[in-house]
Formats: sequence, structure tokens, C-alpha cells
Amino acid sequence: MDDLALLLDAAHEAGELAGRLRRQGLQIEYKAGGSPVTNADLAADALLKQRLAAARPDYGWLSEETADDEGRLSRRRIFVVDPIDGTRAFLNDRPWWSISLAIVEEDRPVAGVVFAPELSETYAAEAGAGATRNGDPIRVSDAARLENCKMAGDPKLFAHPAWPTPWPPMDVQQRNSTAYRMCLVASGDFDAAVAPVTKHDWDLAAADLIATEAGGFVGDHLGEPFRYNRPKPVQASLVCATPRLAPLILDRVRHIRSGN
Repeated sequence: MDDLALLLDAAHEAGELAGRLRRQGLQIEYKAGGSPVTNADLAADALLKQRLAAARPDYGWLSEETADDEGRLSRRRIFVVDPIDGTRAFLNDRPWWSISLAIVEEDRPVAGVVFAPELSETYAAEAGAGATRNGDPIRVSDAARLENCKMAGDPKLFAHPAWPTPWPPMDVQQRNSTAYRMCLVASGDFDAAVAPVTKHDWDLAAADLIATEAGGFVGDHLGEPFRYNRPKPVQASLVCATPRLAPLILDRVRHIRSGN
């Protein structure tokens, strides 16, 4: 089984497990920063680690729900995993959560899958081979103007008075899963996704490849592409957009100070 097929099978298996546990009733804890984690997050993580590590024992491992092992830094390829991206949506019976799985070679993703179980949407990509949704090729939109573009993000963020230049009227809609937001840009359903806050590798790696292979721009607020599997697996911010929207967005966010 090739790497992408392995990720696809594992993502669907983890999605089925997470949905079943939620129907049975969730146990919820809170991490140090206040973000929730459920027994479904942990069970999906354990399933994925067992399934993927057994198939590729020479690959390293990086997951939101597993203690970081610096041994990954010496591996040529690693799995980058978010067993449930969008846990708050998962908890609140909203469909915008996903399983996000990537394989990173050196510092860039080479295979990625984002599976949104409740929406029956599976996004996938391999480096150099394009991106798909449910097996059909996808491409970013041709949006070239911020005015009235479709933006995946927090409406309150764009309406905040602190922006040096106010954002023009846009159709801003919240989607909890960062990876899913990026996939919506990849498919052309949205034109951009912006998050001027730090994100982790597991939030981004799979969807980065999918959006890039679909013809989109993916990088931080300075326009730099993401590099993965570094000692600190954190990225400064997220801009995911059509090629013609990206420079317009970057002009408005370059002033942001990085917390990375």
C-alpha cells in the first residue's frame, strides 16, 4: 500500500471511531491552555499511531495528542497528525471537524489527507500530483479582489478596529477546523483563509499540501512558506488564498508581530 492510500484508510477508520465514541457519550478534559480534549481525540490518536507506525516503522511521529519525541528530527519522513482538528465543533455537534494526516519528508509535506466525516468529504494530495475531493480534481477559485470575496475565518477578527486599514466588505464565515478551512480554499468554495495567530504543524501540514497542489498560496503573514519538522513545530500565522488574493492579504497583515 502506498503512502496516500495508507493515510486515506487510516483517516476513515479514525473518523468512524470518533463518531461512534461521540454517539456513546464523550469524556472531556482541558489542557493547560484551556483547550478541550476528549476520549475520542485520544482514542483516534492511539488508533492512528498503531495503524501508521505498524505500516511504516521507520517514519517519525508528531501528533497533537502525543508527547513530542525529538527523535523525529533525525527521521527523513514523519507522520504529522491531528486526530480531531476542530474539537470544539466536534463537541458542539457542528460538522466542521476533521482528521488531518500528513507525511512530511525533510521539511515539506509529500502526502496529505483531510477527512471531514460528517460532511462526507475527503481531501487528498500527493506532491506533484494535484489535489482531490472525494477522488475528483479540485482547483482554487480565480478570485482577485478582496471586496465580496468568501473568507474562512472569525468575523470579529476582520471587524476589529485595530487594523491599520479596514478590511473591505467580505463574506466571512467561521469554520472550526483550520485544515478544513484550507481545504475549502483548495476546492474553490472559499477564496481565502486567514489566521494571524500561531498554528502548529499538525493544524497545517496536510492541508498545506492540498491547497498548494490545488494552485493556492499557503504561508505565514510575511509570505514565507511553512517548513515542518523543526524542533519547535509551530508556525507564526496562516494565509491561504488564491494566487491573486494572496498579495492583497499580505499587504494588510505584514505588520503583525510574530509570536513564533
